[in-house]
Amino acid sequence: MSCKFNMDTVCVELRYSDGTIVSIDTIAVENEVADNMYQRSELDYLIYNAPWEYADLILNGDPEKYLKAVTEYKPLD
Repeated sequence: MSCKFNMDTVCVELRYSDGTIVSIDTIAVENEVADNMYQRSELDYLIYNAPWEYADLILNGDPEKYLKAVTEYKPLD
């Protein structure tokens, strides 16, 4: 099994040994779960630096809960 970010399709792709491919549309995920630029930045970090963890979060986890826990949003005064 392999996992990588495909810049041509803007998707994180999981390839299984039987030839099956799961493609995660990263733009659609960001539009659905990220409320601000800090959360988008966290997702971008995972996409580029930890695609396995990103795929696991999206397929098996709760991305909204994760983003609320790891990002701090401070509006400008």
